Amino acid sequence: MTKHMMTLIAGIIFGIGLILSGMTNPSKVIGFLDITGNWDPSLAFVMVGAILVGFFGFRKAEQTNTTLFCEPIHLPGKTHISKELIIGSLLFGAGWALAGFCPGPAIVALGAGYQEAITFVIAMLLGMLIHDNLYETLKK
Repeated sequence: MTKHMMTLIAGIIFGIGLILSGMTNPSKVIGFLDITGNWDPSLAFVMVGAILVGFFGFRKAEQTNTTLFCEPIHLPGKTHISKELIIGSLLFGAGWALAGFCPGPAIVALGAGYQEAITFVIAMLLGMLIHDNLYETLKK
């Protein structure tokens, strides 16, 4: 099986997992984030599962330094916590809490035909364009 076919299959499985887990349902995500109201803890199990898979996957990647297709893996090194990282994290979290989407599940929801995802994905793309075109100017 080719690399592109394996990548497609992995992406489809990941997308189906996001849909089945409820990560593409904004009301479920907002219910998970609403810890002072009617909290829905079910997505915590999804996150724990993802952390476990990621933990073992990254350990394996650190040991082999190559993909299953013998291509090099470039993992980021450890860096310090910067002002930009904190601000970006706060903006990401606020957007997630307000919209009930984060980028991956929003794209899956858009591909699955969920109308709610259209506005989020457009706003996300505009935010990326604004960042790419204005960030360096504002930073100076």
